[in-house]
Amino acid sequence: MTERNEAVELDGAPRISTGVAGLDTVLDGGLDENRLYLYEGRPGTGKTTIALQFLLEGVRQGERVLYITLSETERELQLVASRHGWSLDGVSIFELVPPETTLDPERELTVFHPAEMELNETTKLILDRVSELNPKRVVVDSLSELRLLAHSPLRYRRQVLALKHFFASRQCTVILLDDLSSQQNDLQLHSISHGVVLLEQLAIDYGGERRRLRVIKMRGIKFRGGYHDFTIETGGVHIFPRLVAAEHHRDFDEEYTPSGNRELDEMLGGGFERGTNALFLGAAGVGKSSLALTYALAAANRGEHAVVYAFDEGSGTLKARAKNLGFDLQSRLESGLIRLQQIDPAELSPGEFTANVQKSVEVDGARVIVIDSLNGYMNAMPDERFLILQMHELLSYLGQRGVLTILVLAQHGLVGPLEAPLDLSYLSDAVVMLRYFEVDGTVRRAISVVKKRSGRHEHSVREFSLSNQGIKLGPPTLGFTGVLAGSPHFSITPAMSKADGSNSAK
Repeated sequence: MTERNEAVELDGAPRISTGVAGLDTVLDGGLDENRLYLYEGRPGTGKTTIALQFLLEGVRQGERVLYITLSETERELQLVASRHGWSLDGVSIFELVPPETTLDPERELTVFHPAEMELNETTKLILDRVSELNPKRVVVDSLSELRLLAHSPLRYRRQVLALKHFFASRQCTVILLDDLSSQQNDLQLHSISHGVVLLEQLAIDYGGERRRLRVIKMRGIKFRGGYHDFTIETGGVHIFPRLVAAEHHRDFDEEYTPSGNRELDEMLGGGFERGTNALFLGAAGVGKSSLALTYALAAANRGEHAVVYAFDEGSGTLKARAKNLGFDLQSRLESGLIRLQQIDPAELSPGEFTANVQKSVEVDGARVIVIDSLNGYMNAMPDERFLILQMHELLSYLGQRGVLTILVLAQHGLVGPLEAPLDLSYLSDAVVMLRYFEVDGTVRRAISVVKKRSGRHEHSVREFSLSNQGIKLGPPTLGFTGVLAGSPHFSITPAMSKADGSNSAK
């Protein structure tokens, strides 16, 4: 996504960009101009960064902008900007805290310390500076200093209300920053502000911290509610709006997407339909990932783009295994028809992952998405209660875009009764079950299609094997019972005795 560089007209009212493309999306176009807004969050949540992006967007529009700081020095702000690769040329900074350089007698004494003056005097200095510069965008950082000077909630509210009326008469858009240092939530400030945005930083038990944003209030602006994940990277704040699948419907041909394996396609009644998802379920090492990879390769052979998100395996391991199976993965990666992205669940938030998938579909044109595996995706969730809801929205989105989605889920255990860490079978359009079974002291593999919502499918159980020639499926078998219950009983038939089950790979 790219940042918007112009005002947006919605419902007859001019909108201005916040400087952050993701926040503009959440706000359905941006902020109403000439209003006062509140960004609140504890220290470290990114308030200063997102406020600077708001002002830099104004500079790009040729507007006069002003940063009024009561808590950070100009030198600190310049350091923040330089580490993001920004230049603050065009941003007027008015300090109300004295840097150490004020001891230099050659320096013009134009800075003040709020602890040494009354609230009224501090407010007057702000008003005078705004009147002198006449800016279109203003940031006040932060309200905690004004709150300390006010000594009483009533006086503090009156001063903030006076600021609001003053700025309204100056035809400028104002962002107030608050670090939530007060004992209680300042609901009076919420009532004064035209809109309130909350930024949060969460520490999980393991891995990097997670940040999220929520729009609490926006007068007259339709916004996307709920929490939206965001990150702070070089270049600023990147917000990943919560996915709403209903907004992304498009028409597509409901054709089959073959796997490239004739026997497998026969089991599936021709293959999986576009816009559906399939769950590959089984024990570790039984062949789920290899089976999923065949669909990415088949898509590439048709000239379509496929993306494999690997949560559990390194890219080197996956490439080596593909080579051992005779898959020409490397050339497809080099051509760009297949993209292999290794995911670190300890560092990636679910919202960022969803945005990555969305970009793969809408920008890169991916027609097949493989998520290997859901176990790793589940570990990326700070709260497992919402995994099903988030996965439901993602699958609905991919389905409405005509994408075939392959999900891999490893069950607990290797043989006997197996248990899945979560039940996604009701969300899946098709479920393919893979199992180990033993015949005459030899470990073999079985595959069966236990669910397929659309179209016909085969109800038999087949043996399959992995070799340097890829995946091989035997014919439908008789006398093979109990495999789904975890206690298989197998009687050898002439057809099955010819199957090669000696190879062992994932």
